[in-house]
Amino acid sequence: MSEQEEIWEIACPRRGIPGVQSQESELHPSLLVRVVLWTLGSIALLLGIIGIFLPGLPTTPFVLIAAACYARASEPFYRWLIANPTFGPLIIEWRRHHSIPYRVKVIAITAMSLTICASMWTFSGMPWLQALLAFIGISTAVVLWRIPSRDHETAQDRGGAQG
Repeated sequence: MSEQEEIWEIACPRRGIPGVQSQESELHPSLLVRVVLWTLGSIALLLGIIGIFLPGLPTTPFVLIAAACYARASEPFYRWLIANPTFGPLIIEWRRHHSIPYRVKVIAITAMSLTICASMWTFSGMPWLQALLAFIGISTAVVLWRIPSRDHETAQDRGGAQG
């Protein structure tokens, strides 16, 4: 089995079983819907790539959206995205365990916090906008922090074994 076939099997483990099709890799029957999904996936991927370099724009959600769109629109694009060394591991981690690597989570929250602080300083004459930015930043950070990370032990994990 080649490395790409192995990655594909990890991302869609039920695909090879006769009579069982993985929901995440089943192409939509309508060509029009597939074109729309491919377009939305490409836009999401572009935004995700821009988010790597622009701290205020999140990368992870856009890449996951692109993967979901490509899975229903184009098997070759989905395979390419899964095999990509930058995005593939993140997508596979989400597909298999619904978790985000701890390092990705910390970098995302830190970059977002710095960007929001800079924006709040820029809009110092508009307290309502500063409050809105603070609310959005804190809400997003809480949601992101609550997503599990398999590669990081939590205090509950450490204390649960002693209890």
